[in-house]
Amino acid sequence: MDSTATDRFDTSRFEAGRFEAGRDRLATLAYRLTGSAADAEDAVQDAFLHWQAADRQHIKVPEAWLTKVVTNLCLDRLRSARARRERTAGAWLPEPLLDGDPMLGPADTFEQRESVSLAVLTLMERLSPLERAVYVLREAFSYSHAEIGEILDVTESASQQHLHRARRRITAAGRRGGEVDAASARRVVEEFLDAASSGRTERLVALLTDDAIAVSDGAGLAVRLLQFDTPRRIAAVVRAGFKSTPAKRRLAGGTPAIHYALVNGAPALLFVVGDQVTGAVTFDITDGRIATVRGIAASARLVRLAEAWRQHGPDTPLVAQW
Repeated sequence: MDSTATDRFDTSRFEAGRFEAGRDRLATLAYRLTGSAADAEDAVQDAFLHWQAADRQHIKVPEAWLTKVVTNLCLDRLRSARARRERTAGAWLPEPLLDGDPMLGPADTFEQRESVSLAVLTLMERLSPLERAVYVLREAFSYSHAEIGEILDVTESASQQHLHRARRRITAAGRRGGEVDAASARRVVEEFLDAASSGRTERLVALLTDDAIAVSDGAGLAVRLLQFDTPRRIAAVVRAGFKSTPAKRRLAGGTPAIHYALVNGAPALLFVVGDQVTGAVTFDITDGRIATVRGIAASARLVRLAEAWRQHGPDTPLVAQW
């Protein structure tokens, strides 16, 4: 290989290394913007192709340039006809991630932790793509309105207006849950599992807030999400859902163990067959009671979580055989 070719190879490797150094941050941004790990991974890979094709000598601040590229790629996805069909058809849920996944990003502040919770990711569906982008860039990444304006090609005042509307809509929709003591959260979830498994309807009702809701993707078999309200209705559905049957074990591909885990910062129960996560039930807890129950069993929504679980290492399940 001649020296010119070697120089090109070294430069290319150096530039690829610069991109890889920021890949996790870009994936974190893309996940918050789309609520989908698969879409986030695609957006980051597309950004890498843009990076390779760009005249990098004219890119003064690579981090800012890549942030703008990824943000706009995600906005294109949110505005696409496919995304609109999926999200307006009532079949959309955020893709859950196991705590410790680098795609969840920084968790140093309450705002950062909240912005990646399943509760807020769901509420952000009520926002326009621009409102969602401003909210994420400001709340999770602390960009100034001047910087956000440059990323989104809007004025600084427009960025401020988008943030104001986003905060107002999320507040009006109502946050489900909040920061909970880890030991208390686990205790509530273990009580829920015990009551659900034993069919103790009254105990289940007592564990739920008066305005609790439950949402399920029907293992991906339902056209729309299944939604339930009122504590008694939820308790009845949960009791039926947690009753183990041969048909359910066949659908799961075996006899699951039930593990406690943290998913997007919130307590969860994972149904695991071998090393494969076949279902997740996540909880939003408020004042020691459960405000939201989400059942996620569609395999497409569990791909990244299942991969992370396989690397998680064994722990003692709450239920060894369901």
